[in-house]
Amino acid sequence: MTPALSIAASLSPDIRQDIGIQVLSRSQPISHIAATHQVSRKFIYQQGDKAQQALDESFAPSQGDDDVLFHLPVTKHWLFHLILGLVLICHSSYRGVVELLRALFDTSISIGTVHNRLQATVEKAAEVNQSQDLSGITVGLHDEIFHADKPVLVGVDAASTYCYLLESVERRDENTWGYYLLDVMAQGFEPDYTIADGGSGLRAGQKAVMPETPCHGDVFHIQQQFEQVANSLIRRVQGGPARLLEQAQRMANTSLKEIVEQKLLSQQVLAERREQALIALAQDVKTLLGWFCHDVMALAGPPLAVRQELFDFIVSELKQREDERYPAIRKLRKALRNQRDQLLAFAGVLDQKLSDIARDFHLSLQAVRDVCLLHRKHKTSNVYWQRWNQLHSQLSDKFHNVMEAVGKVLEETPRDSSMVENLNSRLRNYFFLRRSLGDNYLSLLRFS
Repeated sequence: MTPALSIAASLSPDIRQDIGIQVLSRSQPISHIAATHQVSRKFIYQQGDKAQQALDESFAPSQGDDDVLFHLPVTKHWLFHLILGLVLICHSSYRGVVELLRALFDTSISIGTVHNRLQATVEKAAEVNQSQDLSGITVGLHDEIFHADKPVLVGVDAASTYCYLLESVERRDENTWGYYLLDVMAQGFEPDYTIADGGSGLRAGQKAVMPETPCHGDVFHIQQQFEQVANSLIRRVQGGPARLLEQAQRMANTSLKEIVEQKLLSQQVLAERREQALIALAQDVKTLLGWFCHDVMALAGPPLAVRQELFDFIVSELKQREDERYPAIRKLRKALRNQRDQLLAFAGVLDQKLSDIARDFHLSLQAVRDVCLLHRKHKTSNVYWQRWNQLHSQLSDKFHNVMEAVGKVLEETPRDSSMVENLNSRLRNYFFLRRSLGDNYLSLLRFS
């Protein structure tokens, strides 16, 4: 039997497969197949069984919806976790939690139990929040949002988006901001600078307790205000033809004598002139907005001194176009004038970082600035790749490392507090908790 066993062991997978097919097809007797391959009949039957098993598995019906996927040990502790998940992830109401547990788990639970579990979690979350080390935050984003007409003070880490301040207060004045900033300072909060809008109470509170920490301006809000002014003028322009048509119809329904007496003709001419002036004004403001966003406030842009000059130019041009009929232009111009240094503070930070890169790579500052400006262009454009090739030839083997360093600097230089606005939009989905847990629910949301 030893030679037969050695022959069987030496057969290739293809031959074994062919043997299995012959057994299933019953085209030849088993003894004949065994004699042909010089193996035992037992070996032939084994290959036939393997082929049959493979065939059965291939045509086996798929698993039904009623098949058990896994077994889950349900404990009280697990149910409490489910309650938190339903409320915080699914935004379920208390009654929704009660109904789900009764319908799917055949478990009766009261609304009071749901509330107590959340309340206990709120207290633990508050303890954890107060124990966090905030010394690693280098840039803080501050803003004020409103829930149910009550101000909420918000502080977010620009790098990690961690929310280190979320407090519902009665007032948003200097004393209130200063009080809560002292709390986070006790946890090690000492950033290089903060970013906030033009809120007077916010800035006064920080200046009172953190006099050495700069508060940069928020680009997001001022650009939004600028866009609103430009869009408002564009909408007025779009309504111009309708206004002129209405006046023309009024003249068409009036006799020549009445037109002369009521001076409707001169009014029509003046209206057309006003519409033309409005069109020119809207175009000018839209052009200034483009310069403001692309040249002055863009992250990858010219040095601080150039930005300041362009900023002043835009403010001057807005002043020349102020009109009593469009008070929003004057309001925008004053906001820009009062916040210039704060809004452009990010450019000073960027200039210093680019200067450090130039020193580290032994390059001129202009060469690094050129790499920075390359990031303004779209990577799908021919202009980008033409400039890319020029800078690559100029900087040689340093180019890729400089590109990477500049890109990292741009990512780590925030200009606005828009993440706070994003947080505000997410908080609104949990506003129902305030009715049940009070303002303490903010501690739970900070933790989660």
